[in-house]
Amino acid sequence: MATVATAGAHAPDVPQRAFLATRTKQLSFLSTSLKMGFNLLQLRSTAPATARKNLIIRAARIESQGVSLGFRAPHFELPEPLTGKMWKLEDFESYPALLVMFICNHCPFVKHLQKDIVKLSNFYMKKGLAVVAISSNSVATHPQDGPEFMAEEAKLFNYPFPYLYDESQDVARDFGAACTPEFFLFKKDGRRPFQLVYHGQFDDSRPSNNLPVTGRDIRLAIECVLSGQPVSSNQKPSVGCSIKWHPQTVQ
Repeated sequence: MATVATAGAHAPDVPQRAFLATRTKQLSFLSTSLKMGFNLLQLRSTAPATARKNLIIRAARIESQGVSLGFRAPHFELPEPLTGKMWKLEDFESYPALLVMFICNHCPFVKHLQKDIVKLSNFYMKKGLAVVAISSNSVATHPQDGPEFMAEEAKLFNYPFPYLYDESQDVARDFGAACTPEFFLFKKDGRRPFQLVYHGQFDDSRPSNNLPVTGRDIRLAIECVLSGQPVSSNQKPSVGCSIKWHPQTVQ
């Protein structure tokens, strides 16, 4: 009887004991990993959605750099992907004022203002303002900002102004451009060269601050130029995504 009882309750052999020990360790590790993963997920999910959104936007934002008022508009000669036409600064010589905008396709700060930029341009181009937009972003890092997509964007939003491609990024450097969107408003007196009178923001609205887009700041500057009034030198810098420089020439 004792022999039968011992045989029925015998301890696991050596291979079985090794297997059970390994399985116990695996289950313990899995349990710890799941607990850590849950805690991390819980930590992420408890952060306010607005805070997460602001963090993403702030990581990319940059202000336009100081460019002296009175600065002469640099020469440029750039292609328009939509039409294939080459545009030069001299093409705008007959206008009393020229608005040069550095924009791109992907930037959320540009997208936030895009429809209102078109509305403002349509309104003031009828009053004598010349407008041109330039994209200088590297297609090596941001192919969505390349010329074929620029043409699609210009067509989709019915841009009333030429949207030019600065492949070499030389024009952005000549202007001292740093972000998208960035606005340079020049005035012209007779045969004198275009001179910078406004280098500031569109308005106070940003993608995450819930303020309405009005174009107040730039509208006031354009109105002053077209009516022959001086433009205030108290100007807030434009805020947006940094220009995406070619990898070998990071600024």
